Amino acid sequence: METRHIIYCDHSATTPVRPEVAEEMQRVMHDAWGNPSSVHQLGRSAKVELEYARETIAETLHAARNEIMFTSGGTESDNFALRGLASALQAKGRHIITSHTEHHAVLHTCRALERQGFTVTYLDVEADGSVTPAAVEAAIRDDTILISIMHANNEIGTINPIEAIGAIARERGIAFHTDAVQTYGKLPLDLRRLPVDALSVSGHKIYGPKGIGFLCIRKEFDITPQMTGGSQERNLRAGTENLPAIAGLARAARLSLEHQSEETGRLRRLQHRLETGIRESVPGAVIHGSPDHRLPGLIHLGFEDVDGESLVMNLDMRGIMVSSGSACSSGSVNPSHVLLAMGYDRQRAKNAIRISLGRSNTVEDIPAILQGLQEETGRIRRAASKRSGAGKAVTPS
Repeated sequence: METRHIIYCDHSATTPVRPEVAEEMQRVMHDAWGNPSSVHQLGRSAKVELEYARETIAETLHAARNEIMFTSGGTESDNFALRGLASALQAKGRHIITSHTEHHAVLHTCRALERQGFTVTYLDVEADGSVTPAAVEAAIRDDTILISIMHANNEIGTINPIEAIGAIARERGIAFHTDAVQTYGKLPLDLRRLPVDALSVSGHKIYGPKGIGFLCIRKEFDITPQMTGGSQERNLRAGTENLPAIAGLARAARLSLEHQSEETGRLRRLQHRLETGIRESVPGAVIHGSPDHRLPGLIHLGFEDVDGESLVMNLDMRGIMVSSGSACSSGSVNPSHVLLAMGYDRQRAKNAIRISLGRSNTVEDIPAILQGLQEETGRIRRAASKRSGAGKAVTPS
């Protein structure tokens, strides 16, 4: 049977585990299977592996080793940061600032905090989906204790000016959290320069394993534990650490950093080539997000008369894998909350797809992607036109 060539263009949803990462995980499972909390030699060996991984990840951010807390991924890191900081800081105030376009791990957590008596201001965004420092500053109140603005949007890829936003927060003595799930390993992140107090990361976005991530929280900040029962992770997160996944995450982090500049440049070139082809050959396509400040390799497309879910399925049948909206809601018929916040109507917000390129993509993929977009958007439009024509009443002569 002939094997179809697969073109995977959904790297913002997840990435394949790098062979080097899988090998590292296998090594740790075989050689360091002890409990890091045990005092015997197997436990001590596991503890060495754990702290080496923590040190490796801290170095990628220029952070301190004791500022890295391992979690199950980006969602838990976001939850931990918001719930933990809100609880620890509530004596100073109960007001939080975020934006309408955050990941649902932040938005749903903010809704939960509102039910606990906190007040949340949800900022509007610019036409390109960005959050401006001026909007953040205007929303600050005397009782503001926490600001959470993502580094780059997971749907449209727009990069927010977190350095300027963080500077405002630091000047006012307000904790600043950023979801860096989409930027860690792709863009430079130096916490010696960036005024960020808490930063969330997920392993499976950087060719590491699923079910692992970390929260970097500056050591001068108290944070309320969200999982109790043991003394692991500085008494903040109880439970035996997932050491093989942690080691895999550290290996993936180091590899991402080593190849960051080269890979970023390559992805931007592919992105430019694909966007140019889309503008020239795919009628009715509009590229969303900032034209100048967007994640490398990410293209979010909207269409006036092409259903996004249908296009995703049609492309999948051709072996081209993309997503509709954000990956976490790709199985839903709800329109993109990001596009709605940017001012698009509900129908236009449903007529969108996200192409996110990665290590597996090459320039040879571009013609096939363009052909798929051109042919499948045409096919969907023709089918919709036939349905529309068949539904028209015929007036007798």
